Amino acid sequence: MKTVSCMNIDEAVLYSFGAERKQYKKGELIYRENDYALYYFQITEGKVKLNNYNDEGKEFIHNILGKNQSFGDSLVFLNEQYPMNAVALTPVEVIRLPKNSFMELLKTHPEICLEMNKCLAQKLYYKSLMIHNLASQSPITRIKGLLDYLKSYHTEDTPYSYLVEITRQQLANLTGLRVETVIRFLKKMENEGILKIENKKILY
Repeated sequence: MKTVSCMNIDEAVLYSFGAERKQYKKGELIYRENDYALYYFQITEGKVKLNNYNDEGKEFIHNILGKNQSFGDSLVFLNEQYPMNAVALTPVEVIRLPKNSFMELLKTHPEICLEMNKCLAQKLYYKSLMIHNLASQSPITRIKGLLDYLKSYHTEDTPYSYLVEITRQQLANLTGLRVETVIRFLKKMENEGILKIENKKILY
């Protein structure tokens, strides 16, 4: 089962409802934890990470998204604050549509509304799998569960077809493991044929 790669609404449709293009520098906040959701965001260039920090200041990365993916979708349906930050991991360009205009778009285009429902349902499904994997004491289960999730956003299913584009440190932050633990168990996973490491790149 492949993850719907978040929403990817035709740009012309977004602009017809008053969307605007915004650019962010690497490291710039697109929105911060505890802000209220005011826009639908869709990435046209670059990568965005969703993160927050615990009381000791340790970063936890919830997801890393790229071109033609959207983020913060579910919050536009609620009058609630974001539970995490959205940060430009690279120079980023997004299309953003005000919340009220986005709701009008969904009313006018029921087929997009259905795709949104499918996207949100699959996000909940994979979030449940991720919670299950992260509860495991096994580092391999945590790492493999994360790689399965990230690979689910891509079309190729064959072994070693997915190039993992996040660093060892980001893998550690996503799984709640120490980076030294991630490095050690990646090597173990390579020895077991679960993944390949070529020129320090992970192929899963």
